[in-house]
Amino acid sequence: MTQALRIDFVSDIACPWCAIGLTSLKQALERLGDEVEAEIVVHPFELNPDMPPEGRTILDYVSTKYGSTAEQLAERQVQIRERGEAVGFEFGPRTHIYNTFDAHRVLQWAGTQGKKLPLKLALLKAYHGAGKDPSNHDVIVEAAQLAGLDGAEARRILESDAYADEVRAEVAQFQSMGINSVPSVIFDNRYLLTGGQPPEAFEQVIREVLEKRQS
Repeated sequence: MTQALRIDFVSDIACPWCAIGLTSLKQALERLGDEVEAEIVVHPFELNPDMPPEGRTILDYVSTKYGSTAEQLAERQVQIRERGEAVGFEFGPRTHIYNTFDAHRVLQWAGTQGKKLPLKLALLKAYHGAGKDPSNHDVIVEAAQLAGLDGAEARRILESDAYADEVRAEVAQFQSMGINSVPSVIFDNRYLLTGGQPPEAFEQVIREVLEKRQS
């Protein structure tokens, strides 16, 4: 018997592990097939809310925040590319980290159109795959159109402050729940798994969640 399952996926477009995690989650659901009918609900999170409009180089960012060297950054990027390849997500060259608030605003609107997940995937591919600036309005509009949304309406939202309060409130809600890293994935409104896990880990957790319903 197919069981319904709500999966809340809290993430930021700037996070490479979110791209890996979401791709892995979708693979896990494909493996489970008819066992589960999942609804993936995408939520915003800002890892760098104070990021300036022009962004920062990734090296400057990681050296300031984590004390990482150029060599350590290169090693981490190789690891990320390999993890991406393992699940079918191709990472391209990324030199900067950008502010993602406007993209999150358009994602909130996309949710009213039933297109939040497709837009999130398009934005992740635009930034992590093609190295495009996810704060650039043209990039966001292009992603919206790829997701089947009205580009003119997306641009109108970007030129206003629409959905700003909704994004801030949702981010604050998850922070109040103790979530401070992404991706954070919540199953059935009660079970939390963090990080860019492989498909096997997601599949195992989903099976355990469904089994616990029977106990």
